[in-house]
Amino acid sequence: MKMKTEKRWQIVIGTIIVQMGLGTIYTWSLFNQPLVDAFGWKLSSVAITFSITSFALAFSTLFAGKLQDKWGIRRLIRNAGILLGLGLILSSQVSSLWMLYILAGVVVGFADGTAYITSLSNLIKWFPEKKGFISGISVGAYGTGSLLFKFINGSFIASFGVSKAFMFWGIIALIMVVGGSFLIKEAKAASQKQSSQAIQKEYTVKEMLKTKQAYLLFVMFFTACMSGLYLIGIVKDIGVSLAGLDMETAANAVALVAIFNTIGRIILGALSDKVGRLKVVSGALAVTAIAVSVLSFAPLNFPLFFACVAGIAFCFGGNITVFPAIVADFFGLKNQSKNYGVIYQGFGIGALSGSFIAAALGGFVPTFTVIAILCIVSFIIALTVKPPYQGKSIQEKKQKLHGMKPYTRLG
Repeated sequence: MKMKTEKRWQIVIGTIIVQMGLGTIYTWSLFNQPLVDAFGWKLSSVAITFSITSFALAFSTLFAGKLQDKWGIRRLIRNAGILLGLGLILSSQVSSLWMLYILAGVVVGFADGTAYITSLSNLIKWFPEKKGFISGISVGAYGTGSLLFKFINGSFIASFGVSKAFMFWGIIALIMVVGGSFLIKEAKAASQKQSSQAIQKEYTVKEMLKTKQAYLLFVMFFTACMSGLYLIGIVKDIGVSLAGLDMETAANAVALVAIFNTIGRIILGALSDKVGRLKVVSGALAVTAIAVSVLSFAPLNFPLFFACVAGIAFCFGGNITVFPAIVADFFGLKNQSKNYGVIYQGFGIGALSGSFIAAALGGFVPTFTVIAILCIVSFIIALTVKPPYQGKSIQEKKQKLHGMKPYTRLG
């Protein structure tokens, strides 16, 4: 038992290193203006790169499970780390936007998403009794990587220029992801103790997509992702235009989002093991609905603005942490990477939808109103949705197969 415990925590350490290396892509905003200054491109054109990265990240999760079946978890993460590093290193040599889109967008996003979904799902399989807590550690490490590398990549850009910063970033990310992969070992879905408990059906992707729960979870995840990702992208602008803050003060909200996003991942992930995952998600959606409503309709001042931003970031971090565990609870651990990869498309679509809705409706306030409505709808879903397979105990199933009535013990 001691050796098994030590092995599991070695895998935790390896996954943390991998996830921190992967999370560095969320420092992309640091590179926008330096690229504009270096090449004379439009800021809006450069900023599209990260939208491509986010979409490629989400899209890659559809294929990650199949690649894991073919190569194994360690080889898959190692290859993804090499591809991620090379994509960033080669980005240091770009001279056109389309090269930037392909390398820093498609290649980096695909590599990042492939390693992200598989390392997270693999770790959850190693700790089936603590799915929420362990998901919080993994996804929290991803957020921590973003937070730490805001300073590291910022220093690289200031000291060496944007092109060399890409090269150094790529080398470090490659070493972290490939190095961490050597500590990771393939997990098999743990067998449940089922003598008197409900039978856990292991759903394939096709079976999952035949259930209404898959689509309800997708709506909830899409809502949670759109609300958080939209805020992350425009939080500085909200502070200036809606709260009347100066540029420097509003910029502090960017760091606040990163901090509370990471804290939410750890706290709400662990809390979901104790009070129930859907209760945590419903609470987070309710808080988000209230926060965006306040941002839309209340007279904003410094503390109220930061309280709303912190609340949305905290809940977003918690939601994306708890959802992998919810998918495992609903559809089993065996095909976790593939099943969660499908639900995870809500992240990619959510990343794009906020901006499109804002462009169509004309600003922050109507977009926040749409988000609030979606949060209320998803809140109701979270309160009412049930797992698709409410299994009976093995004893009851055997009795049913033999045409027997369940017996009742006397005494």
